Amino acid sequence: MRALAYAHPAWMLASLLLVGVALRMGLRLRRARVAREPADRGTREAHLRFAKPAVLCLGVGLVSGPVSAVWLRGWEPLDSFHGIVGLVAGSLFAATAFHGLRLERGRRDARGAHAAFAALATLAAAVAAIAGFVLLP
Repeated sequence: MRALAYAHPAWMLASLLLVGVALRMGLRLRRARVAREPADRGTREAHLRFAKPAVLCLGVGLVSGPVSAVWLRGWEPLDSFHGIVGLVAGSLFAATAFHGLRLERGRRDARGAHAAFAALATLAAAVAAIAGFVLLP
């Protein structure tokens, strides 16, 4: 049973790796746009290919954290700094995805909000990951 307590951290680590790849592709798109040059062929598709599963995986991880805390560890859900910051990060990733979907549908006015939410979400996720180290079994 103790080994199952590592499932949430491992899942979230893999999810954050997907986020990192999606962020890298998004920054490539931004650099090209700012330089008024065409983006590398396939960069947008690669960004979407990694970002969509990353958001889905983060959502699963966001649910699995409190479930793991209650069922495997006997703790109160979201009764830690890690849990609260994780909830904030999840909300920011949801906002990022919402504005990303708007961008995908041609709403260029969503670009600034998408970028800002992505940066804040990634920062919050890093803080949540660091805060989670003290909770490891």
